Amino acid sequence: MAVLPKVQPKVWLERLRARPAEAQAKAAPVGGLAAVVRKEFADHVNSWRMVILVLLLLVTGIASLYTAAQTIRSVVEATAATPDFVFLRLFTGGSSRLPSLTAFVSFLAPLLGIALGFDAICGEHSRRTLSRVLAQPIHRDAVINGKFLAGLLAIVVTLTALLLGVGALGLIMIGVPPTGDEALRLVAYGVLTTVYVAFWLSLAILFSVVFRQAATSALASIAVWLFFSVFWDMIVGVAAGDDPVGLGLWLSRVSPGYLYTEAMVTLLNPIVRSLGPVTLEQVLGALEGVLPVGQSIALIWPQAMGLVALTAVCFAASYILFMRREIRA
Repeated sequence: MAVLPKVQPKVWLERLRARPAEAQAKAAPVGGLAAVVRKEFADHVNSWRMVILVLLLLVTGIASLYTAAQTIRSVVEATAATPDFVFLRLFTGGSSRLPSLTAFVSFLAPLLGIALGFDAICGEHSRRTLSRVLAQPIHRDAVINGKFLAGLLAIVVTLTALLLGVGALGLIMIGVPPTGDEALRLVAYGVLTTVYVAFWLSLAILFSVVFRQAATSALASIAVWLFFSVFWDMIVGVAAGDDPVGLGLWLSRVSPGYLYTEAMVTLLNPIVRSLGPVTLEQVLGALEGVLPVGQSIALIWPQAMGLVALTAVCFAASYILFMRREIRA
């Protein structure tokens, strides 16, 4: 019979005490990033702010879709022919009474990013829960990275559901399926809108790190949004003066909303073939036609990279400030 080795009681106590720490370390991979993402995403989905914004996007989407479908039907009845890129007209078509779906999304999408990020860090400060979170086996960078990734995931889910829902209802209403080119353009439009909303999310997280109060962070984010949405065009008009095409165009491209609108119109309107000033010789020598989706994406590549760069700069600033901040219980 084998004789079991004797283990001192003190050794057994040390092993029992070490088991919870080992279990927590195994349950929180990558410094707890996955746990933070799951928790924050669940909070976003169950929050009233998310429900209100989704309902607002849904109502405006259905109203714009109905108006666009009625416009398409009137064109078909008048011309007895189906217009080109009819499925894209569901998203870009509007009337004098109601704007298009893309116009509503470009106006309301920043509010979605701001709502998801304005109290990401300052909300934890006001609830005095940040020190408790960091007392767990969770790295500090996992907190801010997880909050950004959870907000980005909520944005992707919301925009995907909106585009799929509007596309399905539009297919039922007009009975014309999208072509391959139209489907690719809508996918690119969804990616572009996600990047645009991610910029406002990163900006809101930056203000949530800078300011201690959630109300101040929200007001700062909304102020920046209103400045670029309303007042920047006035400033550009005054500064450009007699050169609205040259200097005015470059000043307008400082605004993230202008970059997004410029890229969005190019993607969803294949007739657009240039985004800058065009000379008379270029107009006379150009051939009529539409751009393939690959050429349209290449045309908006600078605008898309500009939005990505702005998002990266805002998130990098919030990351550095958060990592250097002293957090007390």
